[in-house]
Amino acid sequence: MSAPDGPVGTERSLGQLVSAASKEMSELVHDEIALVKAQLTQDVKRGAIGSAAFIAAIAVLIFSLPMLSFALAYGIRTWSGWNLAICFVLSFAANVLVAGLLALIGVIFAKKAAKGKGPQKAAAAAKETAAVLAHAKPHPRRVAPAGALELESGERAGVVARSSS
Repeated sequence: MSAPDGPVGTERSLGQLVSAASKEMSELVHDEIALVKAQLTQDVKRGAIGSAAFIAAIAVLIFSLPMLSFALAYGIRTWSGWNLAICFVLSFAANVLVAGLLALIGVIFAKKAAKGKGPQKAAAAAKETAAVLAHAKPHPRRVAPAGALELESGERAGVVARSSS
């Protein structure tokens, strides 16, 4: 019987151990990436279904507004006994008043958003971070090359290769 890296009972060299560790680390990283992709795909699907349900709810609400207007007009007529035409005009006026209030709220929030300058603040913060990192000095300890893993003992474990998939 033989082990994956040689016969049973033989000692593996440091190179074989490092090679096996880097291979397992690479597989672990690829599995983690696949897991994240699957989770993101599931989250996007759930978000799309939730958005579609929300849009459908808004469509139903919009199409039910005329029925609300009719109910309001007939309710005013029942309550007051006025002419039906006057009741419909009052129903229309109530709808215009609600639309005006919503438009006013929208304008107020739009002005606040314009004053906030969120994207400009984010861009300025990114430029500031880049300027700080451009002048940063590396830590005085030995720096391993890009892609190399550094063990606690200070030895390099090798470069983890990316797969083509």
